[in-house]
Amino acid sequence: MKTPICASRQTPSIQVIERIYAVLAVLAAREEAVSLKEISEATGLHASTAHRILNDLVIGRVVERPDSGSYRLGLRLLELGNLVKARLSVREVAIPRMRELHRVTQQPVNLSIRQGDEIVYIERSSERSGMQVVRAIGGHAPLHLTSTGKLFLADDEPQRVRAYATRTGLAGNTRNSITKLENLERELTRIRQHQFARDDEELELGVSCIAAGIHDDQNRLIAGLSISAPTDRLEESWQPKLRATAQAISWALGCPNASPPAGEA
Repeated sequence: MKTPICASRQTPSIQVIERIYAVLAVLAAREEAVSLKEISEATGLHASTAHRILNDLVIGRVVERPDSGSYRLGLRLLELGNLVKARLSVREVAIPRMRELHRVTQQPVNLSIRQGDEIVYIERSSERSGMQVVRAIGGHAPLHLTSTGKLFLADDEPQRVRAYATRTGLAGNTRNSITKLENLERELTRIRQHQFARDDEELELGVSCIAAGIHDDQNRLIAGLSISAPTDRLEESWQPKLRATAQAISWALGCPNASPPAGEA
């Protein structure tokens, strides 16, 4: 069953709008076309009233009439939905939640995306940090040396991971860097199992990171959210908070597998 259009508990102040919402909710709950009689019964509207509303919605292409006396949601809703989706930026959705996570941890919180064989930092919440790994928005780093980068590699097919290893040579930055394919494959297996990644001083000595993935409305991995901290300050208790924040961002982006944050269900 589809999610009803009218999900709000508030009642519109204009009666005709309330009736439109009720009609759209009935149509949204059914995959097949719905008859005027069924719509009238489900909404409690007189058939003539429902008919007038439906006729106006058909004119606006919000509703379609595939056969005489039956109705379904129209393509105009798809067009409007695509406009909203195009304007919905992961960065805009993430920023307030990143700030809250930074407030709780008092450590830099980074938002990164994949660009080829690297990750690029597109946003950061941090008052100050001497750690080079988060030196600037727009900074980049190899996938296999970062927690977020490993999330993207774990999302790849095995043959693509091997191709990445061949292209890059798995060059290391520190003594902790993963530079052998078999070690990387073991690490990626663990990440797939736990849906969580870490960088233990692999990009920068003295700095560790933990990361969780952000998924879009097609359940595609589109970004990673990470906490960077001096290794001796990184707390395991941040993991649930990080996961919950990444889930909240994914949910706001329409990810079907993401759980809504408390108070936003």
